Amino acid sequence: MAATLSKIEQAKAELCGLDLAPRLGELAAQGWDNLDEATLTIRLKWLGIFFRPVTPGRFMVRLRLPNGVISADQLEVLADAVDRCGEHGSADITTRQNLQLRGLLLEDMAPLMEAMEAVGLTSRQSGHDNPRNITGNPLAGIDPEELVDTRPLVEAIQQRLLAADAPRNLPRKFNIAVGGAPDSFLLHNDLAFLPADHNGELGFTVMVGGFFSAQRNELAIPLGLWLRGDQLANYSLATLRHFERCGNRQARNKSRLMYLVDDLGLEGYREAVLEEFTALGGEAAPHNGEHHVNRAPRAALGVNPQKQEGLSWVGLSVPVGRLDAASMAELASLARRYGSGELRFTEAQNVLIVNVPAERVEPLLAEPLLQRFKSEPGALMAEAVSCTGNRYCSFALIPTKTTAQAVVEELEQRLELPHAVRSHWTGCPNACGQPYMGEIGLMGAKTRHEGQMVEAVKIFLGGDMGADPKLAELHDKGVPLALLPDVLEQLLVERFGARRRVAA
Repeated sequence: MAATLSKIEQAKAELCGLDLAPRLGELAAQGWDNLDEATLTIRLKWLGIFFRPVTPGRFMVRLRLPNGVISADQLEVLADAVDRCGEHGSADITTRQNLQLRGLLLEDMAPLMEAMEAVGLTSRQSGHDNPRNITGNPLAGIDPEELVDTRPLVEAIQQRLLAADAPRNLPRKFNIAVGGAPDSFLLHNDLAFLPADHNGELGFTVMVGGFFSAQRNELAIPLGLWLRGDQLANYSLATLRHFERCGNRQARNKSRLMYLVDDLGLEGYREAVLEEFTALGGEAAPHNGEHHVNRAPRAALGVNPQKQEGLSWVGLSVPVGRLDAASMAELASLARRYGSGELRFTEAQNVLIVNVPAERVEPLLAEPLLQRFKSEPGALMAEAVSCTGNRYCSFALIPTKTTAQAVVEELEQRLELPHAVRSHWTGCPNACGQPYMGEIGLMGAKTRHEGQMVEAVKIFLGGDMGADPKLAELHDKGVPLALLPDVLEQLLVERFGARRRVAA
C-alpha cells in the first residue's frame, strides 16, 4: 500500500507537522532554505505556517477564528506581529471569516505562537489536509433574525476536532459551516449544518459534499439526517474519522469528500458515517432536508440594531479584505472605545464592530479610519471578494486584489447601481475566491490581445445563494484586463440595472 502513496501522503505518513511545534526555534536557527522540502512546504502548514515561493523567506500564518470572532486584545497582538514585518507586513480577511498574516520570518514563529496562545489564539491545523476554520453566522448572538446562536456550536466543533484523539492526517482539506439564520453562504462546504425542524424541535439538517476546485464544483446536498445542536461536534468528528480512513489517498484531484460520497452512494455513505457516529454514542434522526436557509447573505454593513436593546453593530467595508498593521491596531482601539472590545469578520471579507451604544454611534462614524473602511460603501465595493492574487500566490495568474479594487472603484465612478452586486475575484482555476458564488465571478487567465499574450479574466455570471442556489456559469473565457472596466460596465447596465452617470 505504501508504494502507491503520493509524495505528499508519504511525507505526511513519515511525520505529522504538529510534532514540529516544540522545534520551531531549532528550525529557524537552521534557516528556512536549509529545511527539507516536505517540512518547508507541507508539514509546517499543520501549525498554520505557510512558505510562499513568490516571497521566499517571508511566511504567512493563518489563524483559526471560529465563527469569525476576535477581541481587541487579540487583534492588537496580531497587529504588532504584522508591524514588526515593516513594508513586508500585511493581513487579509479570508472568505472563511479568518485572518492571514503575511511577511513573517521563520524566527518570528516561536515567539508569535507563544504570544497568540497567551491571548487564546491558535493557528493549529489551519492549512493543507486539515479541517479549516469553522464558519458561522457573523451576527451570532446579536442578530435580531437569528434562529440559533452558532458561536458555542462552532467553538465546540473546533475543540472536538483539535483534541488529541481527533484525525491529524485527512486525505484532503475539509470545510465545515453552521448556519444560524436564514442567510446562506454555506453550501460550498464539505459539511454544512442548516437550521431545520424535526417533530417541532429546532435542530440541524446535514448537508454534504460542497467544494470548488479546478476539476469540479459542487454545492452540498442533503444527507437525510437531523441533529440537535449538542450533537454537531461528535457528528463532525465521526465524519472526519470516516474520511481519514476511507478517503482517496492516491489521486488528490479526486480526494474531496464528494468523491467519497460518489464512490459509496449517498445511502452507503450515510450508513457508514452513522456507524461511526453510533460508536461515539450518537443517534441521528431521518430528515427530508428541508431547512430555514432561504436567502443570500446580508452584507451586514452600516449601522444595524442588535437584538440587545440600545446596542448596534457597525459593519465596515474593508476593500478586498486587505489590512495593514496600523489599521488592525486602530480597529482594535475603535472596538474597545466604542463597543465591547469585540469584532467579527465576515465571509465577504469585511469587519463588524459590535455592541455599540446608541450615543457612541455618531462619534464612531466620524472616526478617520471610517473614511477608508466605509460603513456605507458603493454598491460594488460592498460585496467585492478577492483571493490573494499573484503578489503572494504562485498559482494566481493575475494580481486579483489590486485589480479588483481598481476596477470596482472605476466602475462606481462611471455607474449608479440600484442595489449591491456581489463580485468574486480569483486568480486561478483553484477558485479560492469562489467565483461560482458571485453574481459576477472573475477568474484569472491569459488571452491573446493585439498579438500578445496578456493578463485576462474569465467571466462567470448567475451565481445565486438565495432560496434556489446555483453556481455561476461561464460567460466569457478571455477578457484582457485592459478592457475589463468597459466590458463589466456594459454587463452591469444590461443585466443589473446600472445607469451611466452623466458627465459633469
